Amino acid sequence: MRTTRSSTRAQATANAADIPAIAAPGEKRKPESEPSTNQKRARVAKAASMSDAQAPPGALVPQATSSVDTAATFQEALPLVPAVLTFSFEDAKQHLISVDHRFEDLFSKMPCKPYEHLETVHPFRALVSSIVGQQISWLAARSVNHKFIRLYDPSLPEKPDDYDAHRTPTSFFPTPEQVTKTDITTLRTAGLSQRKAEYVLDLANRFADGRLTTEKLINANDEELAKMLIEVRGIGRWTVDMFAIFSLRRPDILPVGDLGVQRGLVIWFLSLHSPKHKWGFTPQKVGASSSKKKNRKSKPAAPVADPDELPAFGDQTASSSNIPEPVADAPTPDISSVPPTTVLEDNDDEIPSMPSAFTPSITKTLNKTGVDEGSIPIPLPDGLTVEVLKSRLDGKKKIKGAFLTPKEMEDLTESWKPYRSLGVYYMWSMAAVSD
Repeated sequence: MRTTRSSTRAQATANAADIPAIAAPGEKRKPESEPSTNQKRARVAKAASMSDAQAPPGALVPQATSSVDTAATFQEALPLVPAVLTFSFEDAKQHLISVDHRFEDLFSKMPCKPYEHLETVHPFRALVSSIVGQQISWLAARSVNHKFIRLYDPSLPEKPDDYDAHRTPTSFFPTPEQVTKTDITTLRTAGLSQRKAEYVLDLANRFADGRLTTEKLINANDEELAKMLIEVRGIGRWTVDMFAIFSLRRPDILPVGDLGVQRGLVIWFLSLHSPKHKWGFTPQKVGASSSKKKNRKSKPAAPVADPDELPAFGDQTASSSNIPEPVADAPTPDISSVPPTTVLEDNDDEIPSMPSAFTPSITKTLNKTGVDEGSIPIPLPDGLTVEVLKSRLDGKKKIKGAFLTPKEMEDLTESWKPYRSLGVYYMWSMAAVSD
């Protein structure tokens, strides 16, 4: 069911007693009686005793708070990003279909989730979760994120699964003010590294003192948004682009540093200009057990890398201990040295909900002309030919580890403007096609 403005306002202003009873999308709301005052006090007391017991000696213990009370406080202190689009999704679809008919198949095969399944967003929560997930696997990020939340309400279940099953867009998350009062030693007990703890504190301070607000993030244009967020320690351009697409639902974002998008674009345009090119498909995603022989090297389903920091939905087989922690103001490294990561299926955690891989039936779509009969496809940019694209895809002529330069990506997607974000979403799934 599509979320409306009225439902968003009602959700954002829900009182503390109503919040736990809000149903997740697609689920029926179950009646739930309001907790009594004594029940709330008992819960807070239990949280306080648990927090004292788990904290290391000399650490500053976060003030234990009922998730019921804090959820309402969080919404009052930091408004949510409403579950609405700033553009017509139907107009965006028709525009992309008009420049390349193959997009019609993509929209029919898979929903463009960030722009079709609308939910309210906690901007602070989304950015904290992005920092937490840098350079570690999705499963590790999920665990650390849950431990971080439990620092502020230890009465929550110990296992993420038990919490996720009942979580809603308005469920508990610590406020920026709460986080600013927590020292690094305590934050590290949740599994955060020294630097990540510093990054989270820097982000919290900026929300707490008003340098960052929901209103500022919503009203900033794309470049102003990047400038504001890149000032935060630990946030680079890739994280900004993911936040713009998945949290703010900006329509015209092109993550030029993302290897998955680059590879998807190469496949998409190579098939348009060379429909006879034959494709194979990866049997499973990175991190799953391989069915290939040990003496054969398997390729990642979709390499996605950020020059500033690795995404949260990373290669679960990669060891984060071998990867240096990102430094926000460090020079951009050669991305050929960045380990590949993979696109994961949709999930209910705070990390971007990336699309799953297309099935082999996508071959029929790739082999279509993409234009009306008698029309000529948009020519490839200067310097790009079918042979060059093939060699890039084979890894023979990559540019410093990249499949495409930022200029080539801009030129290839020029006709997609002002709705490049929607096309980008499908390129992640296209990147799972392996030659």
